[in-house]
Amino acid sequence: METDEVLTLLRDVAEEVINPRFQALSAHEVSEKDPGDLVTVADHEAEVLLTDALLRAYPDAVILGEEATAADPSLLERYAAAEHTFTVDPVDGTKNFVNGSPDHAVMVAELRGGEVVRSWIWQPQHQVAYVAERGAGAWRNGERLVRAPLGDDLRGVTSRRSWLGRALGTLRALDLTWVCCGVDYPHLVEGAADYALYWVAKPWDHAPGSLLLHEAGGHVGMFGGEAYRPQDPTVRGLVAAADRATYELVQGLVGALPRR
Repeated sequence: METDEVLTLLRDVAEEVINPRFQALSAHEVSEKDPGDLVTVADHEAEVLLTDALLRAYPDAVILGEEATAADPSLLERYAAAEHTFTVDPVDGTKNFVNGSPDHAVMVAELRGGEVVRSWIWQPQHQVAYVAERGAGAWRNGERLVRAPLGDDLRGVTSRRSWLGRALGTLRALDLTWVCCGVDYPHLVEGAADYALYWVAKPWDHAPGSLLLHEAGGHVGMFGGEAYRPQDPTVRGLVAAADRATYELVQGLVGALPRR
């Protein structure tokens, strides 16, 4: 599928099964996979539609869907060993979606040889599309994205509640992210924050945004200084930063953060 065709697929699926449920979910359409980890009928239906379309186009690829993985964790092993894969997050920011917040997204990433080569983030309520191709740039609604110069007062955000309000060295205290990677990464590119810290980093959450940020001049790496490998399903400790220098500064300070 051409890059624009995949984006059209995300838009069409959102229009068919996600948007009609926004601020209109019934109680029986929302459940918990684990305590506090919500899933809706929109998540399930959107993932099936996205996965089926990708498999028709790429029958030999492994499709790692968030909800399919919850039902069959062995899918992670097949994904980790595959040469050609896609990650699918049908409704990223499900809790936001359930609570009526427009800050949610539909996300897909394509990996070849363990490297993200294309990614798509569609924010259906904001009507904004972010698309990235390795070596070809990052784009917002068809316009090229380049990270603006950083200021002197770096702003860091995190989704880990135990880290909120903590300051790394002389940097300002950590604020809360937008609790949706499909919103967090675009905001990093657009300058609303300068770095983001995550502990558990699932592939469907971070593969799409990692390429978007990379193509806009940013850097994503591990707490220990290693490169981020989206095909590693056990990632712990991730820094997404507006540029390499910010990553290196923050990476040198994260050792002070509690791991529990």
